Amino acid sequence: MPGEFELIARHFAALTGRRADVVLGVGDDAALLDLPPGQELVATVDTLALGVHFFADCPPAALGHKALAVNLSDLAAMGAGPAWALLALTLPAADDAWLARFAAGFAALARSFDVSLVGGDTCRGPLAVTITALGHVPRGQALRRSGARAGDGVYVSGEIGAAGLAVRARRGEITLPAALATHAARRLDYPQPRVALGLALRGLASAAIDVSDGLLADLGHICASSGVGARLELARLPLPDGALAVATRESLVGSGDDYELCFTVPPRHEPALGALAASVGCALTCIGRIEAAPGLWLVDEAGQTRPAAQGGHDHFR
Repeated sequence: MPGEFELIARHFAALTGRRADVVLGVGDDAALLDLPPGQELVATVDTLALGVHFFADCPPAALGHKALAVNLSDLAAMGAGPAWALLALTLPAADDAWLARFAAGFAALARSFDVSLVGGDTCRGPLAVTITALGHVPRGQALRRSGARAGDGVYVSGEIGAAGLAVRARRGEITLPAALATHAARRLDYPQPRVALGLALRGLASAAIDVSDGLLADLGHICASSGVGARLELARLPLPDGALAVATRESLVGSGDDYELCFTVPPRHEPALGALAASVGCALTCIGRIEAAPGLWLVDEAGQTRPAAQGGHDHFR
């Protein structure tokens, strides 16, 4: 059975990349990184644990992709360009074939965003993956959750709800038509971080967050941080084709794992979003408006308004 250092050398040495700003990477006690002048460091960490964040039948390549993608999504929500990552793997056994596929999934996404693996750790235990992603943003230009103001438009990228449908299908709660099942599974296993969008929103968006716990919950985080409320129009939600045959709009707005960006934009900047969407190749949909009074309100298809029920994912509820 290969040891820890052999595993690292065999599967992860090739992931270190060749970024010029990596002064010292994998192979020492810690990494040395050269932050560009005038930039602020942006750091995030996420853990994916078996049975909590992914199913036992999740393909290793998909897990490698997703573990990095969810971290890059956090950087995107801050308007940061990704640069480096650290990987901690807890494994029940040293499975060479599994590790090769996991590393391939991680590497493919890392290469597409020029991310270098600069360190990590392995240990024995129940399967879990922890990644710390590091990036940078020009000083004073980071997107935050706390800048939304009354009158700002509320937008979301891409579509929402497909990953949540895949989770429910894998749990046996619903049956999806074949085309929707394939699409939803892809959205769950291979989320695409909106890095280009996050970079483009610097100077335009007043607040931003990535949609990991559910659109409603994450918009609630923006409102709480900004001291405002929001009115969300359910009929405007960008949903996958066929979703309303198996779920309600309200359930879809509460499901997680979309890894889209939800953001707010002052009215003076909203006309620029059409060209921005085309430039980053991503649909942007206005789904509501920020209000001065705290609280989240849902406007249904009939125009009736009601307070939103608390939703979204919470590990300790």
